[in-house]
Amino acid sequence: MELDERKKRILKAIIQTYLETGEPVGSRTISKYTDLNLSSATIRNEMSDLEEMGYIVQPHTSAGRIPSDKGYRLYVDELMKEKEQEVADMHQLVIQKTDRLEKVLQQVVRVLASNTNYATLITGPQIHHTKVKFTQLSRMSENQLLAVIVAEGNMMKNQMIEISEPIDDEQLLKLNLLLNTQLNGLTIEEINLGVISKMKEQAGIHSSVVTSVLDAIADAIASDEEDVPVYTSGTTNIFKYPELADSQRASSLLSAFEEKQTLAEFLDEAGSDDNGTGIQIYIGSESPVQTMKDCSVVTASYELGDGMKGTIGIVGPKRMDYENVVDNLKILKNQLDGIFRKPDS
Repeated sequence: MELDERKKRILKAIIQTYLETGEPVGSRTISKYTDLNLSSATIRNEMSDLEEMGYIVQPHTSAGRIPSDKGYRLYVDELMKEKEQEVADMHQLVIQKTDRLEKVLQQVVRVLASNTNYATLITGPQIHHTKVKFTQLSRMSENQLLAVIVAEGNMMKNQMIEISEPIDDEQLLKLNLLLNTQLNGLTIEEINLGVISKMKEQAGIHSSVVTSVLDAIADAIASDEEDVPVYTSGTTNIFKYPELADSQRASSLLSAFEEKQTLAEFLDEAGSDDNGTGIQIYIGSESPVQTMKDCSVVTASYELGDGMKGTIGIVGPKRMDYENVVDNLKILKNQLDGIFRKPDS
């Protein structure tokens, strides 16, 4: 008997439903899956074949079926294939986008500096509120597991985990299912004590593996937010304005533009404090950067999807042309918001 595509889809629906409910799954439940478009009678026949092939079993008195170890194995192997291809595709996409994005951001600050006659800066995108997309545990030795974590924003983290108790294939399979059913789609903030306690209870003697994976997820998200690139242009434009052009003020401002980490922190704070409008204006002493107290700074946040966003900033005198600056920022913000969300032609 052949395991065709329809049987695979029904088996996947049975397993996903059982993972969600913990109850044996009947044909009527499966028939409600809108993407199957099959009658209960057809599903019953296919389920009978799947049972005969050993992919599902029927508990003692229940009319429903639950996955067998063989069924779980097929489901996980298919899932791994899908995720491995997805990870490979993401790697290629990240390489292409990173190269393209750097050129685009450098062009953005040059255009802004030219259009406004002020100093301009922009941060590369950071990942905010990153969600877990996929977790895979693989045995490296009797005492070590490799955890591969894929998160929103095309971010990957590999972590070696030491184990004190040996883990067989069935236990490893169940841990992978547990991690992916409980964590996928959650941000680090959403993985609360209730979620953690439930997972540790289900993991039993291997609860320490769950702790190690959660630590790796937290580390991956934290490390990704370091070393944000900042691109600048038009810094010498400040010499065009007498109130900023004296040697002491100009020197301080030029030094501020050299402090990339300080600029990145300021722009990140501005991007998270835009009151939902996307535009934030700091006048004089409102700026958190001491060397910019004699300036005005106008910022706008942009988004690239997948939780990734950055901030554009324009620095000029307090008598800057605010209307022109805001108009330029809105145009470029909208262009950046859309440019990387569209598939390449």
